[in-house]
Amino acid sequence: MNENKEFIKRMPVKITPNPKRVICMPFNDAENSIQRIYDLVNKLDEKDIKESAERIKAEFGWRHRNFEKIISLRFEHLKHSLPSDCRFSKEREIVFAAYFLMEYSIEAAALFNPSIVLHPDQSSAGDGSARFIMSLRAAGEGHISSIEFMTGEADSAGNINLDEVCRFAETPKLIKTNSIRPDTVEITFDPQTQLCERVVFPVSADESNGIEDVRFVRFEEAGEITYFGTFTAYDGSQIKSKLIETKDFLHFKIHTMHGAAIKDKGMALFPRKVNGRYTMISRQDGDNIRIMFSDDLFTWDKSDILKEPELDWEFVKIGNIGSPLETDQGWLLLTHGVGAMRKYVIGACLLDKENPAKVIAQLKNPLISPNEEEREGYVPNVVYSCGGIIHNGILILPYAMSDSVSGFASGEVSEILKKMQ
Repeated sequence: MNENKEFIKRMPVKITPNPKRVICMPFNDAENSIQRIYDLVNKLDEKDIKESAERIKAEFGWRHRNFEKIISLRFEHLKHSLPSDCRFSKEREIVFAAYFLMEYSIEAAALFNPSIVLHPDQSSAGDGSARFIMSLRAAGEGHISSIEFMTGEADSAGNINLDEVCRFAETPKLIKTNSIRPDTVEITFDPQTQLCERVVFPVSADESNGIEDVRFVRFEEAGEITYFGTFTAYDGSQIKSKLIETKDFLHFKIHTMHGAAIKDKGMALFPRKVNGRYTMISRQDGDNIRIMFSDDLFTWDKSDILKEPELDWEFVKIGNIGSPLETDQGWLLLTHGVGAMRKYVIGACLLDKENPAKVIAQLKNPLISPNEEEREGYVPNVVYSCGGIIHNGILILPYAMSDSVSGFASGEVSEILKKMQ
């Protein structure tokens, strides 16, 4: 098994987890705890309260963009459990609410499984360059996963320059709406935040143990661009397939998908309708890559096998690596294959442009296989991605290494297609 090293270039850029990026989360909000701590805080004199409030702000305030706002909102959430005659000073509110918050390091365990799309705003891109947005799966304590974002630019040769990542991290505000889809959740971020600060953290019960492996795609229909991301919601025992939607990466809608074919993981939407229908790559049986067609973006009832394991490096199972990429020759579908010793590699095949249910060519060897520097980590011997882009005829693929850190590889699409049989 020989990797196609001659035309796949690994870049020196490495994205490592930063445990200093923390969010504030609710903590210790059982009713008996609220009453007990209320009584204790209520007994403190004003001098002690002022000293405690200043100490809390000094220790934690600089770690969050809007710490006092976070504290204030937490107090408002707890207020209904307090006596109706409660008249706390601002300092006492800070002290009381701080007992019911905790910091959570969103990247403490890993930062991995990236996907990449063209940025909706290309106004600042240099000549021949393209701005992009990259999503990553961040995992913290308890391995709860969330979605983070980075931005950067690819030059005409495909070289990557990542923008600096702000140390702040913020969760969104949940919007209660009368949506025509009752299981749709809407969230929004403070427009003052940078994109790299925005963290899509689980907001519903079926996501309570994580939002996993989002595959974003820039979807075009009737001249309108929408970004969709398929992901797996995990509640600790069951998984559910969901779709996140945005036009500006500031406001998001999170939809639950339905239908007999909505099960298992690894769904990826094509970047446009094919023959007038929404088209999705999927994996319902855990072993094979499948394809689905639907007139309804949120309902999928039937799937057909697209590709079965046939090469030794994919005998255990195969799946997709993000949404298919359109070329003149057909749809370039990046795949992952699992072989001996649970080794994950990245492969590729080509689908017919008019009939994407037909595989017309494939690589016989992996495109990327974990090298000695990439095989060590939380889950050894794994390279994995949730999607790439084509820029100036070059495949740009961010990928994770052993579920720990992430990097980039690139290659001429024409060379990749020449290697296919």
